[in-house]
Amino acid sequence: MKRLRELLQQLDGRGYKAYKQLKGRYRFDNFQLSIDHVQGDPFALPSRISLQLSPQEHGLPTELWNSAIRRTALEDFLGRAVAAAIGKTVQGRRGTGRSGAMEIATSGQQVLRRNAVLIDNQQLEVRLLFALPGSGRSILGRQAAEMFFDELPQIVAEALQWNNRPQQGIGQHVEQLEDQEELRRQLESLDAVAFIANGSLLPRAGGIDDRPLREGILFQSPPTLEKSVQLPNGATVKGMAIPRGITLIVGGGFHGKSTLLQGLERGVYNHIPGDGRELLVTVADAVKIRAEDHRAINQVNISPFIGTLPGNRPTDCFSTDNASGSTSQAANIIEALEAGSSCLLIDEDTSATNFMIRDSRMQQLVPKEREPITPLLHRVRELYEKEGVSTILVTGGSGAYLAVADRVIMLDNYRVSEVTAKARSLAGEPPPAITAPPLRTSQTRRIDLQTAPLPGQRQVRILVREQRLLEYGCKRIDLAKVEQLIDAGQTEAIGRLLAYCQQRNPEQTDELLPSLRYALEQVERDGLDILLPWKAGHLALPRFYELMAAANRIRNSS
Repeated sequence: MKRLRELLQQLDGRGYKAYKQLKGRYRFDNFQLSIDHVQGDPFALPSRISLQLSPQEHGLPTELWNSAIRRTALEDFLGRAVAAAIGKTVQGRRGTGRSGAMEIATSGQQVLRRNAVLIDNQQLEVRLLFALPGSGRSILGRQAAEMFFDELPQIVAEALQWNNRPQQGIGQHVEQLEDQEELRRQLESLDAVAFIANGSLLPRAGGIDDRPLREGILFQSPPTLEKSVQLPNGATVKGMAIPRGITLIVGGGFHGKSTLLQGLERGVYNHIPGDGRELLVTVADAVKIRAEDHRAINQVNISPFIGTLPGNRPTDCFSTDNASGSTSQAANIIEALEAGSSCLLIDEDTSATNFMIRDSRMQQLVPKEREPITPLLHRVRELYEKEGVSTILVTGGSGAYLAVADRVIMLDNYRVSEVTAKARSLAGEPPPAITAPPLRTSQTRRIDLQTAPLPGQRQVRILVREQRLLEYGCKRIDLAKVEQLIDAGQTEAIGRLLAYCQQRNPEQTDELLPSLRYALEQVERDGLDILLPWKAGHLALPRFYELMAAANRIRNSS
């Protein structure tokens, strides 16, 4: 502490680059500070620092992190606690650019495995962005000293030391995350793909605000689908178990159909206490399927849904940089199957109509031999009966799927009822059997993951623009419609996983899927830090499907 204080006094008023002298380690009373990277000027990305606390200094009992889910839950809680302490303690801007700002990467309403907070038997480490204060190109040493010696110790005391925290809050956070993980595990014994506890609050505050709508109507299961589940921390919960098979969600416009489906999309992740969806879980490999005009498709066998195209263009190894709605939705389903998904989530509002249905009048007008599209309606039962892949489909404008559904759930002003019997009485005959290629193939796919620096850059940069636009060297990968990708930290981790695969196999001789799966398994085992050549705390773990989605959307042109 003394050495750092003296350095800051010496540097006060000097040119900003003199801050580089601060890099190193400093012992404070109750923690160690590491200044890992120093920014070049006040307008650059902030400096990176990390705090290390020994078990004696943080005092957190090992039972809070003695399993993988408990560790993730505790690290998430501490990261949010640090963010709250920063908001309460840090005075804010002090000079030019971002001077004086302090940040930690946290998740939104969901809980992700991150590298912003890491705990093990040796230490607790917390990684922050720390914008060293400057006025123009001059160092503000006194303001920097306030940040280091007044604000940082207060943040550590409030957020990271067990004896200074309300212990009930930590325990509740850890136990609720553990209960969610166990509830998802129990879906198999329930023969279900999702579970929504009674009392869940599904409506969100706004279109881009993922927080709960406090005056929203609470969820209540229809009696015919209600199940009871015992959770590991003592609670018994009742709610709606959505069985495997084909489930339709119907109802009038604005009555909650898409809200329910959006909850199921996010149910692949655990949620923080108070979110309202803590006990809404979906099988971890569920994938949201939609049309995605203009996406790139790389060597995907879409022939199960799209036959030979005009000009005798085959579709058993289909590539394009500008997909249509129907070809993109077909590719999205085949890719989900390749990724091992056991449940597809579909909303007719974001689907290609000609991919979903083709009514009898249109069949009479356009002969079968002139229509290359086999609608999902004709294969959705086969998806379940032969491939074991369930489908949950929101539909409000067409009754065609009533004839192939196992159950039908209706929403009326966000209240749920099962109307399967009535739906079957109205359904009519199921669509006739068709002859089409098998839904799963043993196709080998290799995608060139190599990229190059942008003009004027010496090295390949991996950068996230917004949340779902990935700059991967000279290539841009548009993930805007990959809706279960929820965090920019996941997006950057995906870019670095692609680079990891490319460096491990520069000649691209490995098949795509095993190569991606191996890379993700290495990160799950050894941590996100293996993806970075320097210490940072902004990465978050993606699912395998989203990693694969990025590789599948690499364009042949830069």
